[in-house]
Amino acid sequence: MPKRILVIEDEAAIRRVLIKILSEESDSYQLEEAQDGLEGVEKIKNDDYDLVLCDIKMPKMDGVEVLEAVKKIKPEIPIVMISGHGDLDTAVNTMRLGAFDYISKPPDLNRLLNTVRNALDKKELVVENKLLKKKVSKNFEMIGASDAITHIKDIIEKVAQTDARVLITGPNGTGKELVSHWLHQKSERSKGPMIEVNCAAIPSELIESELFGHVKGAFTSANKDRAGKFEAANGGTIFLDEIGDMSLPAQAKVLRALQENRIQRVGSDKDIKVDVRIIAATNKDLKKEIEAGRFREDLYHRLAVILIQVPPLNDRREDIPLLINYFSEKIANEQGTAKKSFSNDAIKMLQDYDWTGNIRELRNVVERLIILGGNEVSETDVKLFASK
Repeated sequence: MPKRILVIEDEAAIRRVLIKILSEESDSYQLEEAQDGLEGVEKIKNDDYDLVLCDIKMPKMDGVEVLEAVKKIKPEIPIVMISGHGDLDTAVNTMRLGAFDYISKPPDLNRLLNTVRNALDKKELVVENKLLKKKVSKNFEMIGASDAITHIKDIIEKVAQTDARVLITGPNGTGKELVSHWLHQKSERSKGPMIEVNCAAIPSELIESELFGHVKGAFTSANKDRAGKFEAANGGTIFLDEIGDMSLPAQAKVLRALQENRIQRVGSDKDIKVDVRIIAATNKDLKKEIEAGRFREDLYHRLAVILIQVPPLNDRREDIPLLINYFSEKIANEQGTAKKSFSNDAIKMLQDYDWTGNIRELRNVVERLIILGGNEVSETDVKLFASK
């Protein structure tokens, strides 16, 4: 792929020199020019460039203004400033504003070419990192092509890049945790931590300490200060799984954390500022829990900015062949064995099962059939070993 380079320079002679040097350096450079800052910014708005060389002193719009404009509209493009002798201090200051580097007039050949190569290398790394961010770890793939799963993936694509809070609902074993990981890994917070808290697995008397931490002496076993999950998730995401099982006092503190972006450790009155995105999940009907007085309505409305309902496996049976193939390959890799295939009759029989345990149960059954079944898992194997 050719590298597109835009030269923004009001002096025609300097433009010609720069374009001549770069065109002789590599056939892969696609060079374009702009006579002033306004024309340059307009070109950048309408086209994609791998690098911009920009003069500092120009009429209509100077190089500093061009730099600031480009950093707002396309911040990933590296910009190399071109400075005259009297512009050196300004050139150095542009580095603080986000310029990649600067070169002086008249341009030194080696300095120019090295700077251009380094800037283009940086652009490639930025693009690669963005692509990697878009890819979700294979450990948390959402497998399926049903309308329900396609709809969930579409919502995730729209929501992930925001900080909107998400409430994920659905029966046990449907993959609510996978949805939370997709949301985190496709977000700008993916470089930060994702901290998971199973609210149902923590005794009610310890949940506040687990979430918000405690100070020494706050309770009998508090022998030292301890940070909680909210602090650990700072700059990233906290996933509150089974939030329907959280105690009312803990719910009140979570509500405060959402409202003020601040927490207090148990036993302390000192506020700690946190920057955390909250994703919550539950297998309960929270509206019924609200009616029964077990869940705060104000917390529900804070959490449920975006609602994602994950369907039971019985409602997406068309995804079962894809899931069987995925689990077969995953299990073979884990066990270091050859992948086993499933006959069409075996797959059809598994599609007809009543999957009360959802995807978690299907995975267990597939593993059992791979271990106990023949070289190709048959309908007979399913009858013998997949009994529920």
